Amino acid sequence: MPESGDVDHWPPTPEYRYCPRCGHSLQSKLVKAGEPERLVCTGCDFVFFLDPKLAACAIFNVDGRIALGRRAIEPGYGKWVFPGGFVDRGETVESAALREAREEMGVELKLTDVVGVFSYPGRPVVIVVYAAELVAGTPQPCDECLEVASFPPEEIPWPELAFSSTRDALREYVRRFYCPRSAS
Repeated sequence: MPESGDVDHWPPTPEYRYCPRCGHSLQSKLVKAGEPERLVCTGCDFVFFLDPKLAACAIFNVDGRIALGRRAIEPGYGKWVFPGGFVDRGETVESAALREAREEMGVELKLTDVVGVFSYPGRPVVIVVYAAELVAGTPQPCDECLEVASFPPEEIPWPELAFSSTRDALREYVRRFYCPRSAS
């Protein structure tokens, strides 16, 4: 169940009306017993599957504190997240997580483990979250972040996190991977 102010419902489910192959109209139809209705072309019988969208993310810490960025884009403008975003067709999930960290916080990371895979009923996005180590760079806000800050687990701004997956992954990361590192 989404929490108050949760934005995980975004983007809305797209409405497709026409076949991408022949242009005839699509109609919701039961194709196979036990499965949900599918969009089927009335002209060529093409079945249009509404597949999920995959996102890749990374959680890392700086001097024993978890790095988060305040979003400069919707959904969740002004709320806190770890770096992440959609995987491009042909891109590996791991490469996408590393690219997003570079684009959002200007850092180079090394992925060390999988925190988890998060999906929610009725939501089109599946989120893969990695634990990572900072390899190079100092976290700073890039074009999708208003600001970047780091938090010890006890100070994570839980009510100000953007998504259910952000909360769930951070809880799992803290439980399984958090090892405070003192400044050297």
